Amino acid sequence: MINLLQIDSTHTAAATSGISLFDLLTLGGWVMIPLMLLLVITIFVFFERLIAIRKASNIDSNFMNIVRDHIVSGNVIAARSFAKNTNNPVARIIDKGIQRIGKPIESIERSMENVGKLEIYNLEKNLSILSLSAGISPLLGFLGTIIGMFQLFYSLATGGDFTIQTMANGIYTKVITSATGLIIGLLAYIAHNYLTTQVDKTAYKMEASSAEFLDILQEPTR
Repeated sequence: MINLLQIDSTHTAAATSGISLFDLLTLGGWVMIPLMLLLVITIFVFFERLIAIRKASNIDSNFMNIVRDHIVSGNVIAARSFAKNTNNPVARIIDKGIQRIGKPIESIERSMENVGKLEIYNLEKNLSILSLSAGISPLLGFLGTIIGMFQLFYSLATGGDFTIQTMANGIYTKVITSATGLIIGLLAYIAHNYLTTQVDKTAYKMEASSAEFLDILQEPTR
């Protein structure tokens, strides 16, 4: 009996060692379809947001110096033209502040804060998808685990064929879906936190530029 089990185990290991990744994933059943869809969505959203955030955070180090020179020299029109023709969130915030020059500082600051909140909202767009993927993927993997165990016990109850192959079929589904769900969830979680950190860094640049602009308005004109 022991020899028969050893032979069966050796045969199963040999067959498994030559299986392709695609065939291995298909053993997970239909649950793998939504999991793969979540993986594709996670990758797409991550790179789409990464490109958008990096573009938004790419701010010329001389931008505020040029704005200061125009405002201090009294050339507000040139300052606004320069800010308006610069395509990044900081420039749009400064442009709103330039438009409000002549009004109380509190009004200027409030207008710039409103634009800043809108810019942050645009940067955080679709990040909730990553958070959703991080939460749903492990649950789908757990669902696959339940399905795998159900298939296993159903086969044993109906066929009464308690063999290593029967056990392996159910365990494959359980392990593959669980592992895939956890991996996708982990990737989505890391991607969400990384992008959130990048958004925070960009928001800090916006706040620093806004504070610098308000200081510029306090400087005497030439």
